[in-house]
Amino acid sequence: MSILQLSSSSLSFLSPRKPLPSSKSSRSIRCSLEGTTVTERKVSATTEPLLLRAVKGEVIDRPPVWLMRQAGRYMKSYQTLCEKYPSFRDRSENADLVVEISLQPWKVFKPDGVILFSDILTPLSGMNIPFDIVKGKGPIIFNPPQSAADVSQVREFVPEESVPYVGEALKRLRNEVGNEAAVLGFVGAPFTLSSYVIEGGSSKNFTQIKRLAFSQPKVLHALLQKFTTSMITYIRYQADSGAQAVQIFDSWATELSPVDFEEFSLPYLKQIVEAVKQTHPNLPLILYASGSGGLLERLARTGVDVVSLDWTVDMAEGRDRLGRDIAVQGNVDPGVLFGSKEFITSRIEDTVKKAGRDKHILNLGHGIKVGTPEENVAHFFEVAQGIRY
Repeated sequence: MSILQLSSSSLSFLSPRKPLPSSKSSRSIRCSLEGTTVTERKVSATTEPLLLRAVKGEVIDRPPVWLMRQAGRYMKSYQTLCEKYPSFRDRSENADLVVEISLQPWKVFKPDGVILFSDILTPLSGMNIPFDIVKGKGPIIFNPPQSAADVSQVREFVPEESVPYVGEALKRLRNEVGNEAAVLGFVGAPFTLSSYVIEGGSSKNFTQIKRLAFSQPKVLHALLQKFTTSMITYIRYQADSGAQAVQIFDSWATELSPVDFEEFSLPYLKQIVEAVKQTHPNLPLILYASGSGGLLERLARTGVDVVSLDWTVDMAEGRDRLGRDIAVQGNVDPGVLFGSKEFITSRIEDTVKKAGRDKHILNLGHGIKVGTPEENVAHFFEVAQGIRY
């Protein structure tokens, strides 16, 4: 394994190769930075989390690291809890369980981001859109809206009334984690939420949402606006409850052509960012869209602080296309975690080297896959936390 050294021109790997410190000692290791030996001190409770400092572009010793879906099905502790609480909604709509599950990876791996255990569809019930999440089938929308009259029945979201457990869980997570890591909230983007609702659940071809977009665009725009207004409220609620950054998932926006993205997704994402920044100017907003290589520059135009790259985009090329003023997140292929430890190490090193030392959050390019060996996740964090620029 190797550590990283910052030279005057570029990041390069040191040789000979030295073993990384164990996870138990990674909080107080000795490292070499520009030829000077220093001792890392344990982060105090009053220091701002590393992830937030990275987004701001501050000088830091290593990239912060967390993983999408880090709390979930690959962990044995989560599997045990699922045996007692088999319903996903039971697990994700109970403050005690949300806190317990959110903290499972924190207690084992100490990631730099602790993300709320929830789902992007959680607000739907409070918007008069009945749904469920069924094991083996995924989300099911019981009465997909198909007309202007249907959309008129969709209510704007009031999180204090509909999801008080989210606010309670975020408050408790913030108290538990302190500033040792950033507490992360998240929401679904208007187009992605509309896609689930119009399609009646997950989709492969997105024929229903596109039929509506291209035959009754006013109806879709009305639904998109309701989701936009509601997600602005939801992000503010999460921030006021303790979230220190919020990730916006526009997972299905990449099913749109660039011209359609500019009509059905981009304006609503911009509206969300602009509105949230008016009330919470220092809240970092992260945007993730899978398969986003063809839309990368357009994602940056939303005004978010961080663009999360999926693994199909080369990190160095992504940084060149986005520019260095915007932070990036990612983007190791989740499948890499099925490889050998040496392979995992090499891919982490490659990603960090290409990202450079400024404004980078190390993550996967998508969520952790079911069946990922837990010991490989542990190795990912150990290597990541042992890196020094």
